[in-house]
Amino acid sequence: MAGCVGSTGPDRTRPLKAALPDAAARSSDLPMKIGILSYEYPPETGFGGIGTYSWYQARGLAKLGHDVHVFAGSTKPGTFHSEHDGVRVTRIKKEGWLHGLVKGLRDRRCWWSQNRIETGYGAYYALRKALEKEQFDIIEFPECGGDGMLVSTLLDVPTAVKFHSPARLIMDMYDTAKMDRELTAFVEQVSINQATVRTSCSQFLADEVATKMNVRQPIHVVPNGLDLDLFDQDEGIDVPRQFGLPVKDGLTIFFANRLEPRKGIHLVRDMCFHVLRKYPHVHFAFAGDDLFGYMTREIQPFLDQNQLRHRVHYFGKLQLAEVRAILKRIDIFLIPSLWENAPYSCLEAMAAGRAIVASNCGGLPELIQHEHNGMLAQNNDANSYIAALERMIEDADLRQRTGAEARRTVEARYTDTGIADLSVKVYREGLAGAR
Repeated sequence: MAGCVGSTGPDRTRPLKAALPDAAARSSDLPMKIGILSYEYPPETGFGGIGTYSWYQARGLAKLGHDVHVFAGSTKPGTFHSEHDGVRVTRIKKEGWLHGLVKGLRDRRCWWSQNRIETGYGAYYALRKALEKEQFDIIEFPECGGDGMLVSTLLDVPTAVKFHSPARLIMDMYDTAKMDRELTAFVEQVSINQATVRTSCSQFLADEVATKMNVRQPIHVVPNGLDLDLFDQDEGIDVPRQFGLPVKDGLTIFFANRLEPRKGIHLVRDMCFHVLRKYPHVHFAFAGDDLFGYMTREIQPFLDQNQLRHRVHYFGKLQLAEVRAILKRIDIFLIPSLWENAPYSCLEAMAAGRAIVASNCGGLPELIQHEHNGMLAQNNDANSYIAALERMIEDADLRQRTGAEARRTVEARYTDTGIADLSVKVYREGLAGAR
């Protein structure tokens, strides 16, 4: 298959646009019955990119007329049913015998594997109950989280695994026990091996899982998509009043991600120091969980010592609507990650038409072409980011031009319905090949 629907291979420069469907080319096949397993699902468990993907994907599929049922996590014990935008949602949290059984893992600092085992069992239990009343053409789940571990093994239903951030590729970046890394990778591998269809959000990750995890091909590259209408409507949020960002004559650089080393938060202190000292009108803004205390224990005290903290705003974790509203008011979006697949933070900044300075790691170069729809800096090099930020700050035409082109890129390649339709074509092809 050509373009972004193709199997993995050495060519990462193939154009995406030619492979994505427009409205006239969409499949006329009957609607599918699609289940989505994702512990992460906004708003209750919308922790990161996997939850954001599942939310956009479910809504996109529903817009195309497919019957979509999401099985998500809950923060409180029990089973809960709801509906939004034509999508049915079942949330579940199972406690009891399994929670006690995996206590030994928690005692050995195996928090990731414990979470994945409990998540996998909850998804299996909820879907098994649903299958008593309804049938599904296919069930999609992320490899990360173990959502499909038991489903793909014990239930007679076709499955599609979507690669986002496999533990085997990223867990070494965290303070984790060896036993936890091995168990987590094993749990994820079980669901991967049993899947009927395998997809990846980027060619980069498709290549990585094929070569480093020996995942069977084909691995279809199906990018992430989003709903552009959400970026064009008024969220009703007064950003200057609610968040204190500058209204006139100021320029704001925005970081919206978890404040952790994999997202490059350790590089930000030097960026703030050099940029803020050189440009008195510039502000930095941060949104995201400060899981490891980088903001409160390192960045803010350092800025206090240098009389710069008054131009650095930290908002904590925000809702998606709040992030969208802020994106419309800032000038430059910053993504200094050390490892990324195809981050929604980047796609959302592109949809908002913002100037972007991003790492050249992972799948980001598939989204950002240097000096065309953003700028790429050298991975894990604070000085490279500082130089790119200075260019963006000093060149208003560059900000406007790259931001406008970023928006056009999303319109052409990454709409929620376009990606949902592409997903359905991959599902159908995979199911046909499995017969």
